[in-house]
Amino acid sequence: MRHDHDPDGEQTNSRRAFIRRSSVGMTAALVATTGAGAASAAPVSPVQKARAAGRPLAVTPACDGHETPAAMEGPLFKPQSPERTDLVTPAIRGVRLDLSGIVYDTACKPLPGALIEFWQCDQNGDYDTAGFSLRGHQYTDGRGAFGLRTIIPRDYWGRWGQRAPHIHTQVQAPGGPALITQLYFPDDTQAYGRDFAALNAADRLINRACTITLAGPKGGRYTGAFDFVIQTTAT
Repeated sequence: MRHDHDPDGEQTNSRRAFIRRSSVGMTAALVATTGAGAASAAPVSPVQKARAAGRPLAVTPACDGHETPAAMEGPLFKPQSPERTDLVTPAIRGVRLDLSGIVYDTACKPLPGALIEFWQCDQNGDYDTAGFSLRGHQYTDGRGAFGLRTIIPRDYWGRWGQRAPHIHTQVQAPGGPALITQLYFPDDTQAYGRDFAALNAADRLINRACTITLAGPKGGRYTGAFDFVIQTTAT
């Protein structure tokens, strides 16, 4: 499905119920070798270098005390996604991406047990609205870290025009408010023969502050990093 449609109240209520259940019942999941391990093997930022060397994480420019910019949820969120760190299934043929990062509070302290939800379109620009392909949630580990194995999404046309490739995310500390945002890709990203610089420039919804730090491709795979800064209490 390429074109966006309006969300209804039932979906929104289901989503809120899912957030409440997840916040109360969460157990910190291991970020495992599928995501964080693969990403830290090829550090592309001071944060990743510190992780690879096993050093304590210092406050970085990614955490300046300001919350990661929010974005609209869009109409294609689905509650009850599976808990997993690997979104790549046999039907997915896109350019691979290993994404890792840290979730901080606004005092730049890592947040263990934070809920992160991911959903995105596939290599053809289509979202799975019947099942949970390229959808999943996980919890940060004891260091506030997460790792995700997925693909670079493609651009698509929707009600807001042509959208640049992006990954939807929802991040929430235990009992805190949810941050909903979208992650984008650098202009020099190479995937599907698309001109990412032109796509980014034409997308009127893009927020460059939410651009993933990317390295590669190496062996047909990119390594990326993005750190979130979120509120832990409602303001």
